[in-house]
Amino acid sequence: MHYDWETPAPGVHRCRLPFLDVTVGVVRGSAATLLVDCGTTLVEAAAIAADVRTLGGGAVTHLVMTHAHFDHVLGSAGFPDAQLIGAPAVATALTTGLDGVRAHALAYGAEPAELDRAMAAVRRPERQVTDADLDLGDRVVHVRHPGVGHTDHDLVVVVPTVAPGARTVVFCGDLVEESGDPVVTDESDLVSWPPTLDRLIELGADDAVYVPGHGALVDAGFVRGQREWLTRRRASGTTA
Repeated sequence: MHYDWETPAPGVHRCRLPFLDVTVGVVRGSAATLLVDCGTTLVEAAAIAADVRTLGGGAVTHLVMTHAHFDHVLGSAGFPDAQLIGAPAVATALTTGLDGVRAHALAYGAEPAELDRAMAAVRRPERQVTDADLDLGDRVVHVRHPGVGHTDHDLVVVVPTVAPGARTVVFCGDLVEESGDPVVTDESDLVSWPPTLDRLIELGADDAVYVPGHGALVDAGFVRGQREWLTRRRASGTTA
């Protein structure tokens, strides 16, 4: 294996990529394998694809990109047989917005040659959604846009339990971060973000496992704590 994978529920896996501690998730069904986000480079993507095969999922058939930031989308060409799924804003970022994506990646220390190789081959989502249900064979996974927050188009992936005693798993994208404070940019909306987290908890329930876009697995209490952090930040007068 190239990366260390955790298994928060049967058939559900996730790893933390070394670059920027980005989460990548895998959901295995009897007929399909879903990937949540895909890293920054084709090197990362190739390692992820190999690991997914080792985990028993075969080739990735569906890839959900939670939002348009480079560390979650630029590895998309590494999954040529997958259906790519994302918000319309992701498709825009990976076509007319590529210059901005590149500048953002360079500002965070992405290696220029590998960055350009990934961008030259990048695939945009052909299925553009805000809400979708994906049938993987023996389980249906829910892609939802709970509201505006980190960006105006954040998607989450809700994986209901299929085994007694197992817990629902929610891949949160960057609506939730554990390895640092939430990243607030000019794209973020501090007014809407806290109620969006309320809806996120409604989707997963109190006993779900929440998978941040960066960092360790958390619970609903952590998500509520992050909600309060965002509320305090807004109250301080900082709105971006």
